Amino acid sequence: MHNVLLVEDEPGLVRTLTDRLTAEGYGVRATGDGLRATTLITNGGFDLIILDVMLPGLDGFQVLERIREAGVTTPVVMLTARGLVDEKVTALKRGADDYITKPFRPAELLARMEAVLRRARGAALNPGERIVTFGSWRIDFEREELSGPGGPVSLSRTEFDLLAHLVRRRGEPVPRTELLREVWRYAPDTASRTVDQHIAQLRRKLEGGASHVVTVHGRGYSFRT
Repeated sequence: MHNVLLVEDEPGLVRTLTDRLTAEGYGVRATGDGLRATTLITNGGFDLIILDVMLPGLDGFQVLERIREAGVTTPVVMLTARGLVDEKVTALKRGADDYITKPFRPAELLARMEAVLRRARGAALNPGERIVTFGSWRIDFEREELSGPGGPVSLSRTEFDLLAHLVRRRGEPVPRTELLREVWRYAPDTASRTVDQHIAQLRRKLEGGASHVVTVHGRGYSFRT
């Protein structure tokens, strides 16, 4: 059974999601306070966090930023307002693994949660492939760490999985549909800008290494050493 922390201050939505998640076999704990959520998360014990943006006290972005700075890697699915692209970009930039816009159907949230949990379990690496270097950058697959000229670089689980998949296919163009299927576990026909947004964030974190993740027009993305 996966333990989920639901951080949401709307009582009706909390009841609906708690009932549905419990019926699906999840252990659910809920809080509507950002500061309380930060304490619960840093104390550990959760497999997944559902985090609303609009919260009293600390908002969802502040909670996310604090737990990532504290070294917490627990996957986070954020609940954002419909149509606010800036919220989605900010969520990914601060370390969210996925987001879903309100209003949404519980079944859609469940599908996103399952995909994030599958990614968290990790994908198989090529036999014997543990460390890859490119320029002044170093990826340690076993420790799931990226190091650059300035030292370790903090990546969310999704960002690391995305980079790892591109590295395993280095030199080849990887279509968005493949990345959605293999990294996000979405259906192959899912239309989403999620890949592009994560690629942009990954390039920002790579800074001087951004030229290694290149766009292959009409075909997707490629990693080049």
